[in-house]
Amino acid sequence: MRPSHLELLPELLELLVFGLGSVLLSAAGVYIERFALLTAEGGQLALGAWVALMGIMAFYFAYLTVTERFRPRFVRFVRTVTGP
Repeated sequence: MRPSHLELLPELLELLVFGLGSVLLSAAGVYIERFALLTAEGGQLALGAWVALMGIMAFYFAYLTVTERFRPRFVRFVRTVTGP
């Protein structure tokens, strides 16, 4: 028996939150890395390296969000919708 649309809503909202969160973290990582490059080009190499590390951390958290949170829930959601 397939679940109703109302029963799928919480899982769909979880997917939306984790998907959007990973996209926002990736966008923040791009912005931070650009800022780090401009800072290093401006002559502040140590500050640029530190900011680059923060950008890498943003990318890392985006990766973890996708692999640890989004993907397993997405697979479970697809199996729920399509049935066993």
